Formats: sequence, structure tokens, C-alpha cells
Amino acid sequence: MKNFRDWTTAFILAAAPIAVYAQEGEEEAAVETPGFMDIVLTFDNPINLLIWLLIFLCSAAVLAFIVDGILQTQRSKILPDELINGVRGALDEGDLDSAIHTCETNPSQLSNILMAGFTNITEGYDIVQDSVKAATELESEKILQRISYLNLCGQIAPMLGLLGTVTGMVSAFAGMASNSGDKDTKLAMAISGALWTTVCGLLIAVPALLAFTIFKNIAVQRLLESEATVLDLIKTLRNAEVEDEEYEEYEE
Repeated sequence: MKNFRDWTTAFILAAAPIAVYAQEGEEEAAVETPGFMDIVLTFDNPINLLIWLLIFLCSAAVLAFIVDGILQTQRSKILPDELINGVRGALDEGDLDSAIHTCETNPSQLSNILMAGFTNITEGYDIVQDSVKAATELESEKILQRISYLNLCGQIAPMLGLLGTVTGMVSAFAGMASNSGDKDTKLAMAISGALWTTVCGLLIAVPALLAFTIFKNIAVQRLLESEATVLDLIKTLRNAEVEDEEYEEYEE
């Protein structure tokens, strides 16, 4: 019996710290901590509100530009198979008019490059090659201009986050100088908001820059493939004799 009491006493003494720690944990859990939206919706500083608004707009813009980049760099948009097959069939039959009509009815980057070659067919094959190369560079610039907005957002987002961090630290030090009773709470909220702006800025910048690099490489690769496809399609016309009067209307 004595041994039983000894073991019971030892167990109670060992379990007491655990119970105290569990009770403290429950008390800490009962304290409500501010969430992300609580920090965002703290309108004590109009500058912080403006920064958060710009961060959300930048995030929405990145999503929109990523969707646009996916659509713009699709192979079916840059190198449509129906256009390639239609032009190839027309040129194999020696029907340049039909090939030009196919380009006009299937607008795309490839059709623009083809038309640049067709409109200079009377100037010789060397001029056609130069025209195709120039048209390819022009179409590449058009696509890259749209994709480059992702790069812009990727550079602006961290700057907005840094600006939010600076303004948050200013608010934190201003709160430390105040004599209010909840000075510690204001300090913690200001620092938390400052760090959250940096986190959000980086979360926007990383996918934006990654998407920009991927779309840029895809666009350049497919436009170079378009140039090679055009030169392959019109090589059958290299030794063809074309009368200037017949294609005069396409040289305008």
C-alpha cells in the first residue's frame, strides 16, 4: 500500500508541470491573434491603404497577363496548321493568288511573315529572305511587348512591398513614441503589416518573372520556326519567273 501511495505521489508530481503547460497553452490559444485581413483592413494610415490597393491591382494584372501570355504563345495561334497546309498546297500547284488569299483569310503572325515574302517576290529571292527576316523581327517585337508587362509587374511588386515595409516601420516607431496604453499592440501590428507587404510583393514578383521568361523563350522559338517555315514554303518560287504587272497590287 505504501508503494502504491509513493507511485501515485510521483505520478502527480510528474504530471503537474504538463498540466500547467497545457493550461497555459489553452490560455494562449484563447487570445485572438490578428489575421492577414485584419492587418490589411487597418486603415490607420492612408498611404498603407494605397500600397495594399496597388499590390492587389498588381496581382490581378499578373494573372491577366499570364492568361494573355498563354493565349498569345500557343502554337495554333503562331503556326496554324491549316494556314501552312493551305499555302503549301497552293504553292505546290503554282497558284500564288490562292496562297495569298489563304494568308488573308487566316490572320496570324505566320500569315504576316508570309505576306512580307509574297509582296516582294518580284524583287528576287534574296530580297524575299530579307523581308521575311524583318517581318519575323517585327512580329517578335509585337509579342514581346505584350509579354514584357509581366516583367514590369515583376519589378514593381517588390518595390511596392519595400515601400510598405518602410511605411510600416515608420508607423511602428511613431507608435513607440506615443503614450497610449496599447503601444505594444500598435507596434506589433505595424511591424506585421510591414512584413506582410514584402511577402505579398515577392509572391507576386516570382511567378510574374518566371512566366515572363517562359513565354519569352516560347515566343522567340516559335517565331524562328515561323521564319524557317516561310522560307521552306516559298523556296519553290525561287526560280519562278513572275511578271511585275501580275503582282503589282500586292507591292503596295
